[in-house]
Amino acid sequence: MSEQVKKASHTGTYPEASLLRDDAVRPDNQSLYQNLEQVAARFPDRTCVEFLGRSYSYADIYEQVQLVAAGLQRQGVNKGDCVVLFLPNCPYFVVCYYAILKIGAIVVNSNPLYAPEELEHQLKDCGAKLLITLDVKELCEKVEKQFFETPLEKVVICRLAQAMPVIKGTLFSLLQFHKISHPSGPEFIEFTDLSESKEGAYAVDVSRKDTAVLQYTGGTTGKPKGAILSHGNVLANTTQVVAWFSDAVPGEERILGVLPMFHVFAMTTVLNMGIALGAEIILLPRFQLGQMLKTIDRLKPTIMMGVPTLYGAVNNSPVVGRYDLSSIKYCISGGAPLPLDTKKQFEAITGCVLVEGYGLSEASPVCACNPVGGKNKEGAIGLPLPETHFEIRDIEAPHALLDIGEKGELCVTGPQVMSGYWHNEEATGRAIREGRLHTGDVGYMDDEGYVFLLDRLKDLIICNGYNVYPRNIEEAINRHPAVEEVTVIGVAEVEHGEIPKAFIKLRTDKKLAEDELLEFLEEYLSPIEMPREIEFRSELPKTMIGKLSKKELREETSST
Repeated sequence: MSEQVKKASHTGTYPEASLLRDDAVRPDNQSLYQNLEQVAARFPDRTCVEFLGRSYSYADIYEQVQLVAAGLQRQGVNKGDCVVLFLPNCPYFVVCYYAILKIGAIVVNSNPLYAPEELEHQLKDCGAKLLITLDVKELCEKVEKQFFETPLEKVVICRLAQAMPVIKGTLFSLLQFHKISHPSGPEFIEFTDLSESKEGAYAVDVSRKDTAVLQYTGGTTGKPKGAILSHGNVLANTTQVVAWFSDAVPGEERILGVLPMFHVFAMTTVLNMGIALGAEIILLPRFQLGQMLKTIDRLKPTIMMGVPTLYGAVNNSPVVGRYDLSSIKYCISGGAPLPLDTKKQFEAITGCVLVEGYGLSEASPVCACNPVGGKNKEGAIGLPLPETHFEIRDIEAPHALLDIGEKGELCVTGPQVMSGYWHNEEATGRAIREGRLHTGDVGYMDDEGYVFLLDRLKDLIICNGYNVYPRNIEEAINRHPAVEEVTVIGVAEVEHGEIPKAFIKLRTDKKLAEDELLEFLEEYLSPIEMPREIEFRSELPKTMIGKLSKKELREETSST
């Protein structure tokens, strides 16, 4: 095929030094649980989870999984039943996640920050009768409201103090007593009661085709939908990501778990990849910059996953120089575009390799990533992961495959792609056509197979009939040294249809006038791309994993 008519279509291959040849990774496994089973047998004394100063070996976690799996079965949980994990990062999440998978039930990841209405929708949609949460009043109060509105019948209460070192747990119980919930009644089950029996779970035949996880999308357009991810989907993505880190050594790596594991990014790249590698998973309950820096300095993680705002926060910390961050070898940034300056500054501070990747809940989630040991192209989301096929298709005529360099919708096929949305055939039909996942993202591909993301289709701004991509504007504004964070949305305007509006957070002690910024942008943006409105704010809204969120800003502007 001549270069002039070469189509934007590319399939990723496994790196030459792929860890697929190592016993720590089994792409032929039938269930996710088998990863834990095999690694626990290989590294029983290796630390599996470190949480606030308390360590759990692989043997410890494996034993707890067996007990909890049997306890869930005693509570009537059967293969194919949904069980909701309403938990932040903690050892209970790891244990319950694998216990649910062991008995063929379905993990439903749920955000503990959900409003009661959001939790109600999820419980009604998935039909779960059992939910697992912490003994935190804020969480328990949300859950208690669901008994009469949803199918929920039982709640397992996990005591946070019991997951900590003894002294720290005792102090927590004493000093934070007012924040601890002590619900009573037959519908509430203590985690210790769930795991008290020494009888093992009865055997359940679990195949790669069985559903492992319901991962609910963010719901930026309508109600959140549950992406059906099979054991095969998530196993494939775990294997693909492990292969990408071809220099990682099984049984020797330490992964920092600061992103919430109820989010699909951390579920695969921290929890499942960490288990597959026999790594030590260093869990933090939430992102607090000071705590994270101290943890890196003390526990020396070698791999870290984050979003651009997390890496930016490290770069901008006035005390970052007090901490040794040099243990970190590799980092992946996902969830939002990674500014080049953020990448370079973080790499200079740590000495690590920071690469941008791309994924979505419907694909378990990782689809593409820049090589950790190869060429990184500015602005690229990278190359397709092994066995992942990318195509760029015409937005108006999806049957048409576009040429290299042409802008269109990113479409993905691969073993990690979901089968559809839970009980939603209409949405499934829109998302998956002729076997392709239509991502709703706009981008293009170069002649080496690197994929470049321009924006979400729903974020596209139509100004005077022209397509304006917020990401282009955000990248230009991020170039200004006074800017720390920026989000651009389209707002309705009579004359132009829509106009770009920029919301900007400046760096500490920096000042920037609107006319000064506009003059700066003339070098990088066309007149049609220039933001017509600029609003400086002390903080910008973020999602549950810390990436900048446009949803709240759209709601604000539409109501004014």
